[in-house]
Amino acid sequence: MIEIKQKRERRHRRIRAKISGTSGRPRLMVFRSNKHLWVQLVDDENGSTLASVSDLKMKRDKKMEIAKTLGLEIAKTAKAKNITKVVFDRGGYKYHGNVKAVAEGAREGGLIF
Repeated sequence: MIEIKQKRERRHRRIRAKISGTSGRPRLMVFRSNKHLWVQLVDDENGSTLASVSDLKMKRDKKMEIAKTLGLEIAKTAKAKNITKVVFDRGGYKYHGNVKAVAEGAREGGLIF
């Protein structure tokens, strides 16, 4: 039987075959564990991370509020680097809950995708 992690990795590979980030339009990548969320802007052409935020040092509130705050933070960081357009990579997770909240926060912050 295929484990949940392996299924997610398979879905992520399928998604990544279709999308990639450039320096002009980086990939907004979301990773979530059972406790924390990480959001990164990645330039796949150069293999570099342009910006990164996580909830490791944030005050523990409701997860949905934290996720939306992370979206706003990454949008603010991207704006400082003159990035307005990104490609959203949900990382093999459903576009639901925390992943959706990150996307909505990033859109509110001014990112276009």
